[in-house]
Amino acid sequence: MKKEAVTRKNGSRSEEAHEAEFGFYEFFAGGGMARAGLGKQWRCLFANDMDPIKTSCYIENWGAEHFDERDVREIKPSDLSGHADLVWASFPCQDLSLAGNGLGIGKIDAGEGETTRSGAIWPFLDLVDKLEEENRKPPILVLENVLGLLTLDQGRHFAAICRQLSKMGYCHGAMIIDAKHFLPQSRPRVFIVAISRQFSVPASLLSKEPLTQWHSSSLLRACETLPAETRGDWIWWTPGDAPDSRTKELTDLIDCEDQNALWHSADETQRLIDMMAPAHLTRLTKARESGETTIGSLYLRMRREKGVNRQRAEITFSPVIGCLRTPKGGASRARIIVADKGEVKTRLLSVKEAAALMGLPEDFILPTAYQSAFKIIGDGLAVPSVRFLAERILEPLAASVRNDSHQTEDR
Repeated sequence: MKKEAVTRKNGSRSEEAHEAEFGFYEFFAGGGMARAGLGKQWRCLFANDMDPIKTSCYIENWGAEHFDERDVREIKPSDLSGHADLVWASFPCQDLSLAGNGLGIGKIDAGEGETTRSGAIWPFLDLVDKLEEENRKPPILVLENVLGLLTLDQGRHFAAICRQLSKMGYCHGAMIIDAKHFLPQSRPRVFIVAISRQFSVPASLLSKEPLTQWHSSSLLRACETLPAETRGDWIWWTPGDAPDSRTKELTDLIDCEDQNALWHSADETQRLIDMMAPAHLTRLTKARESGETTIGSLYLRMRREKGVNRQRAEITFSPVIGCLRTPKGGASRARIIVADKGEVKTRLLSVKEAAALMGLPEDFILPTAYQSAFKIIGDGLAVPSVRFLAERILEPLAASVRNDSHQTEDR
């Protein structure tokens, strides 16, 4: 990795931005949770998503001034205003997640009809690459996705992205940041942070070797698939020590007295109990006999038992709920189970509770329809995870880039 800036004069940034403010483009923006996490130090210059539900949610919360609802394949460099310090892309995860179809990101040169939803990463990267022709190459990129990006097809898709970043002139590295550090939800995500080779990287942001708390075994295995010409551009980012800032547990966010909550009927609750395997029934019995109000989470899962697929209701009374998903089917819906003085009640997690589990502010506007609201949430980013990345890596990096740019311009 090159550590010295190359002498090249960058175009001037928008006069509207002051020195403490960084500009960014946000692709596959969803409801704008990356924007919420980046915070006031960052100014959105362009945002994009083509999903009607997500588009409506984004505009309702952030306005339509910089929003483009076209397919990323239709967007041209001329549609992007100003000079961005950062480009953020939470590209589609449907073809990479465990709950998806495993189609991956496809090929970079896939023809019409051969592309996948997650394959939208390729036209996005092509668009970013074309900005260099206008002397507007973004110095920093962030690509975010599910852990399946690392493991699908033995890391081939991850390696393909890294190889393309190298071809575009970026050094890059990945970190796993789990929302459980900040919120009572287990939501680990891969964050690939790339920096143009022409800029130096502060030593405080670099590690000489992988760090257990940020670089998982699955990431290490994925790195082993990188071609030799790409490994030279790899960075072991370090955001410092893992935070210990979670102040609430699941029980603090569940409102058992909510008059608007739609609790299941006694018959439906019993149906769910009847679907539990012995280990989970034992867990429920202990909660019922504890004499305390015990709140947990319940999911429906398909399990292979004696050669037959069987749907099971699985519960945990952990202080942290499992990863919230989009409600494509009943099994993916998060449910709450409450054992209180021998009685058991169940219901779906409410939209308000799910929003809190994502770290969204109370005034964040979500669709009124349950399915639509959970589509935004399930595909979204945990806001504190983004803020942590911005504070520990992106803001120091962006400040360093600006310093390098000013020194180059003064030569």
